[in-house]
Amino acid sequence: MAAKILIVDDSSTIRHQVGTTLAGAGYDVIEAADGAQGLSAIDAQRDIALVICDLNMPNMNGLEMLLAVKADPRNARLPIVMLTSEAKADLIQQAKRSGAKGWVVKPFKPDQLLSAVRKIVGASA
Repeated sequence: MAAKILIVDDSSTIRHQVGTTLAGAGYDVIEAADGAQGLSAIDAQRDIALVICDLNMPNMNGLEMLLAVKADPRNARLPIVMLTSEAKADLIQQAKRSGAKGWVVKPFKPDQLLSAVRKIVGASA
């Protein structure tokens, strides 16, 4: 069974690009348009193996979502990779201290993204 990956980004274009990359590699993909929708998806689908999350989004940003996920004992071990146009060292350190497993800068290279995903969840089924 393929690992299920949640993509959380307010850009439908980015969700499509990431989703196409992951689906093409054999992963199951679900999407959310902001952190609040991402949290709802995590609560609704307990079999998510990885979350790929943007930083700057309306309603609930990626860092707020990361903190909410890690604060819930049911989700504390869920790996989250930040995918964002931000490359500031202080933001990266803050995200890692908050529990992010990785940080990929947009525009992303599909091979780079897949490499990060495979390191965390393994190859697709």
